[in-house]
Amino acid sequence: MGQRWRAVGVLAIALFAVNVFARLVIRFGFDGDDTVADRVSLGMFVVIGLLLAGVAFVWGARRPLARWAGEVAAAIGIAVGLTVLVGPLLVGDNPFAGGGGTFFAQIGLYLVATTVGAMLGYLLLVTLGRDHRSRSLQRYAENTAAKPRRVVRR
Repeated sequence: MGQRWRAVGVLAIALFAVNVFARLVIRFGFDGDDTVADRVSLGMFVVIGLLLAGVAFVWGARRPLARWAGEVAAAIGIAVGLTVLVGPLLVGDNPFAGGGGTFFAQIGLYLVATTVGAMLGYLLLVTLGRDHRSRSLQRYAENTAAKPRRVVRR
C-alpha cells in the first residue's frame, strides 16, 4: 500500500515541479512580457501532458486500467491543488490575484492537459497491443491453443 502512495506522491510532485519551473522562468526571465509568458505556459502544459502520456504508457503495460487510473487521478488532483494554491505563492503572487475566472480557467486548462496526455499515452499503448488487458488476452489465447482438447472416453 505504501508503494502505491509513494508513486502517487512522486507523480504529483513531478507535475508540480514542472509548474514551479515554468513560473520561475516567467518570473525571472520574462517578467512583464505576456506573449512569452503564454508560450512558456503552453510549453508547461505540453510537458505535463507528455509526462502523463509516458506514465500512462508505462503503468498501463504493467497494471490493469482500474488500478492505475485512480492513482493517476489522485496525483493529478494533488498536483492541481498545489499548482493553483501554492504555486503562485512561491513566486510572490496571490492565488486569487487574477480573479475567479483566471483561477478556474487555470484549473480547467490543467485538467484538460493532464487528461489529454494520459488518454493519448494509454490509447497509444492499446493501439500497439501492449496494455495489460491485451497481453493477458494474448496469453490466454496462447495457452488455450497450445493445449489440445482432451478426449473423454466413456
